[in-house]
Amino acid sequence: MRMIRKLVVYFLMFTLFIIHIPQKVDASLGVSAASAVLIEQKSGRVLYEKEAHTKRRIASITKIMTAILAIESGKMNQTVKVSENATRAEGSSVYLKPGQKMKLEDLVYGLMLRSGNDTAVAIAEYIGGSVEGFAYLMNQKAKEIGMVNTHFANPHGLDDHENHYSTAYDMALLTRYAMKNKTYQKIAGTKVHRAPNPNEDWDYKWNNKNRLLTKYKYCTGGKTGFTKRAKRTLVTTATKGDMDLIAVTLNAPDDWNDHISMYESGFKNYDMAEVLSKGRLDLDKNKYYKKKQLYVKKSVLYPATSEEMSLFSVKYKLNKPAKKWFQSNKSEHVAGKAIVYLDGRAVEETPIFYQNVSEKKKGIFDFMKDIFLSIMGVKFNG
Repeated sequence: MRMIRKLVVYFLMFTLFIIHIPQKVDASLGVSAASAVLIEQKSGRVLYEKEAHTKRRIASITKIMTAILAIESGKMNQTVKVSENATRAEGSSVYLKPGQKMKLEDLVYGLMLRSGNDTAVAIAEYIGGSVEGFAYLMNQKAKEIGMVNTHFANPHGLDDHENHYSTAYDMALLTRYAMKNKTYQKIAGTKVHRAPNPNEDWDYKWNNKNRLLTKYKYCTGGKTGFTKRAKRTLVTTATKGDMDLIAVTLNAPDDWNDHISMYESGFKNYDMAEVLSKGRLDLDKNKYYKKKQLYVKKSVLYPATSEEMSLFSVKYKLNKPAKKWFQSNKSEHVAGKAIVYLDGRAVEETPIFYQNVSEKKKGIFDFMKDIFLSIMGVKFNG
């Protein structure tokens, strides 16, 4: 009998241990892709991965980097003269003509919606001075974003260089960065775009190749890709409620369904937990900040499973304030940071601010006003 009791106790302990292990999206989720990743956009948390850090050829999803560099150049309203070199680009094209002039913004739409390799070269030559110069800028930006397993050799993703590669995870990082830009969001999510055509009596009309925009109601954008060596590559974004997800697949025969499966699993298994609310913090116990106004400017949201909701904790690290803070006219100072932990592991942090509020002494007018409002309040409410 004693042995049976011990076994029951051990079983219950093991069950509780399993329940409290932070889970990713169903590990049995089947995807056709050689490499895949699903991340939550705000936090960057990986919800599902399959060989996400394996270096592979990426084809035209390369153009996400080309697009964001063009957008960040600040030259979107300027006119680009298309070179003959650009018109000779192989593969998918919007059929630009040598000497043709087109606004950079329209070239980016042609790049993202129709995957124009001619537009990619035209953009590269205009922004970087040459394809090689633009590739240098691409790699600089990749390093800045933290794409440690990526190297760009061209602006379009064609298999004309051996040292052009990335990973599913790095491309998710790039997309997370790009999606912070509202212009990129708009272009990547556009289903149809029209652009002037100075050579003909009709305008260009470009339909987005990303079929998920019409196939999956939560899809908000993305970029398709294909070459013989890379096979099918795809980056998409999707939003449901307050959750924004990014999916990437490399070498995926059934990429549309791969992305839908990952999204559905992510939306089903995770919710956005508001771990820390925007506004004032009650930290009066800190000797340096007694009766001082401390606050955070934004709420901290983090994706979590139902089992993980009770595993969050927040720690506050406050700096010793300088005396001049309380005496200066400057109303706001960074006082420290709030660190969010999930099951003991730091996952997010946000600055804590100190508000220097100068209390105005009340005069006789304010005193009489308070008495009057108090009396009126009694009459109206009592």
